[in-house]
Amino acid sequence: MEEINCSLKKVDFKDLGRIRYKDAWDYQQKLFDTVIKEKLEKKNKSKIDEIFYETVRQYLLFCEHEHVYTIGKSGNRQNLLIAKTVCESRNIDLHTIDRGGDITYHGPGQLVAYPIIDLEVFGIGIKSYISMLEDVVIKTLRHFDIKGEKDDKAMGVWIDAKEPSKARKICAIGVRASRFVTMHGLALNVNTDLSYFDYINPCGFTDRGVTSIEKELSEAVDMNEVSERMKKAFKEVFDMSC
Repeated sequence: MEEINCSLKKVDFKDLGRIRYKDAWDYQQKLFDTVIKEKLEKKNKSKIDEIFYETVRQYLLFCEHEHVYTIGKSGNRQNLLIAKTVCESRNIDLHTIDRGGDITYHGPGQLVAYPIIDLEVFGIGIKSYISMLEDVVIKTLRHFDIKGEKDDKAMGVWIDAKEPSKARKICAIGVRASRFVTMHGLALNVNTDLSYFDYINPCGFTDRGVTSIEKELSEAVDMNEVSERMKKAFKEVFDMSC
């Protein structure tokens, strides 16, 4: 595990590679529970000062998933347009999970990032946190000469967000926070097989499309390069670098 050392903000980074969603979810939950437990123990034993914040363990996980649909706690099962049996026959996992948002797809060629961080350490609230995740993706896309945009009415990162007939989503965001500690995160379509989105209403939308870096550039890109650029963007946006 690689450690990013930075003043008051030490973050352990790990690339999990390609992993089934449930395995990554269980791993996230384990880290999430550990961070909260350690935070509560430290708060009970010491005053809140720089030493406290320096010792809070935090994590940033990157991965790709096998084919899976996930439905958030506010999601509508009707936005899954095929039967569960069809998912099973096509080897697509299906999970109802505890993040915000509706239904989305994860799969090979998609870069997923799961920050498990203490927002109190970073001095930000959940709304700012989501906006900063969007900033990470926008900075990552800029390296590939793609203009990512925010939409005040729809979380995530979009292309041509202000033109309804052209708007298409390139990155979904869904998070959970408890005691200011986060889990879940973002999913950026890189070389993703977008046909899997045909079987859902992505994030509940029926009038907007989805896209990927590959589709926007008309060629596949190196996943490692995208990963390195996103990691750099996390450091810059969240001030995780020394």
